[in-house]
Amino acid sequence: MRTEKLIALLFVMLLTGAAALLGWRALHASPPSTGDTPVDARHLQDIYFGMGCFWGAEKRLRAVPGVAAVEVGYAGGDAPQVNYRDVLDQEDRIRSGRSRARNHAEVVRVRYDPKKLDLMTLLAAFWENHDPTQVGGQGNDLGSNYRSAIYYTNDQQKTLVEQSLAIYQQNLSHAGYGRITTEILPVRHYNRAEESHQDYLLKNPNGYCGLGGTGVKYGLAATGTAYAPLDGASLAHAAQLVVYEAEDCPYCERFEADVLKHWNATVPFVRTRSQQAPTGWTLAKTLLATPTIVLFKDGKEVSRFTGYPGDPQKFWQWLGFHLLTPAQQQIAFENGTELPGTGANLNEHRPGTYYDPISGAALFRSDAKFDSACGWPSFFEPMPGALQFQQDDSHGMHRVEVRSTSSGIHLGHVFDDGPPPTGKRYCINGTVLRFVPDPAKT
Repeated sequence: MRTEKLIALLFVMLLTGAAALLGWRALHASPPSTGDTPVDARHLQDIYFGMGCFWGAEKRLRAVPGVAAVEVGYAGGDAPQVNYRDVLDQEDRIRSGRSRARNHAEVVRVRYDPKKLDLMTLLAAFWENHDPTQVGGQGNDLGSNYRSAIYYTNDQQKTLVEQSLAIYQQNLSHAGYGRITTEILPVRHYNRAEESHQDYLLKNPNGYCGLGGTGVKYGLAATGTAYAPLDGASLAHAAQLVVYEAEDCPYCERFEADVLKHWNATVPFVRTRSQQAPTGWTLAKTLLATPTIVLFKDGKEVSRFTGYPGDPQKFWQWLGFHLLTPAQQQIAFENGTELPGTGANLNEHRPGTYYDPISGAALFRSDAKFDSACGWPSFFEPMPGALQFQQDDSHGMHRVEVRSTSSGIHLGHVFDDGPPPTGKRYCINGTVLRFVPDPAKT
């Protein structure tokens, strides 16, 4: 058994060293044009905004707190490769009736970390800084190459973009504006613009901008029924989730069905249709969408999850980054591994249940635990439906990874060398298990 543990220890040290090297390289891989917020490049996402002339749009979007990087380019057209001259020439052909091909739009590519900057904040800047009801350009910049557009890179972005459009359309209509004409599509044929266009207004502070918004603020409309705020004194002061909802909110209903209906997390939640902080408490900024889930600690907003993209694991991941320790995060979200013999719950022998540390879903019972002498808590059977599995071919090995079905966090691996009746060995990192002993019998 000593030999097995020594091999396991050396193996984990090798994985840890490799992961650290990869993490260092990812952290130091700088995007083309950076903002003020340091980020881990492994978590970055891209989204593309067309707001007219991209010189001014780049400046406005770079100023959004939390943006990791911006650059300007061309996207959304039929031609796979274009430059600035190609886009102008194509627009001339379209106007003269010599072409029916779709032209590219001038866009800003924005890179951001969803854990540090919620997409709704970016979308608020997009909607407020141009006129999305204008057809065929922006201001004096006329042509399809100056059209309003959002080009997304995943389905979660698409859902939040559509939610934000519905909110801003309500605000615009209330102010007397017409329908939003913004093109919303998956990104296609993006080409980075020439270097002379990058950071143009930083290089030319008095250069042309050409952007002008409607003056209508993005956010939940001020019309409708006013609801009284929650009583802060009746809530959990140490840590409290407040779910802000609205009367006609299908995404609120979906969040309730996907997440709240099965709530077992340690932090309590409460629902409200008020748009204010609980009495005596503080919101960091106004609400931008419903549902918005705000985490308060000591009466102050710590973080928020804005809008619901239909993926409960995205929500649990957000919450996990505020509930888990750094060591737990490294295992749960980075597929890390604790050193053998060092994790929690290895020598736990009391009757009880092992839970997901974020969602509170039951994962294993103690009567399915056994001593495999491998250095990690081992089980021969999980709770029904608690786990999901995927092939893991990393590090030159062929293994089956085990994840929590509810939150999606990494737990460990499963092997075919366990005891009866299943013959399985679920080798789990004890650091990401929350053990609750059974009540004492009286």
